Amino acid sequence: MPDAYRIMPRLLPDPRGSFHESYRYDRLEAETGHSFLPRQVNYSASARNTIRGLHGVAIPPGQAKLVSCVRGVLLDVVVDVRVGSPTFGTYDCTVLDARSGRAVFVAEGLAHGFVALTDDTCISYLCSTEYVPGTQLDLRALDPELGLPWAKWLTGEPLLSEKDANAVTVAEAAALGMLPSYEQCLELYGKRGRRAA
Repeated sequence: MPDAYRIMPRLLPDPRGSFHESYRYDRLEAETGHSFLPRQVNYSASARNTIRGLHGVAIPPGQAKLVSCVRGVLLDVVVDVRVGSPTFGTYDCTVLDARSGRAVFVAEGLAHGFVALTDDTCISYLCSTEYVPGTQLDLRALDPELGLPWAKWLTGEPLLSEKDANAVTVAEAAALGMLPSYEQCLELYGKRGRRAA
């Protein structure tokens, strides 16, 4: 999916364990074309079968994220909700776990969610902007039109917050004018240092 990237770090193992770089500004920019400077770091811990998301931030201000799992295992999901994007409505999944150090970069305008596959799973979010009340975009993770593969990964009933359970579908959000346009996102990426496609 354009503007979402899997990051596979090079682990340096030794008898004590391993070491890896989880984020380097210059390497991420060189590989993705996105200039990403974190302004806030968030963590959330979740019980097995918890679904969080789908979440995004309105443009402006927009918010890019670099997400990784620091404890446990999760299935990370990114959905293209940029109206006019050639990949609108498609999704990509990545299993993230603490051991591998794998991460996902999610550009502004994409929606993000995950399901915890173990108890006490903890995810880390490096965010390009600070939290701004009233700019959150909450979309229904169980939207049947998206067809996200949650059921394949769940071992019980999904646990969702009331806010996430009552979120709007992508179609409802589009009809209400809540979703960013692809053009808005490309303009924002250009201002933030994305190479031209």
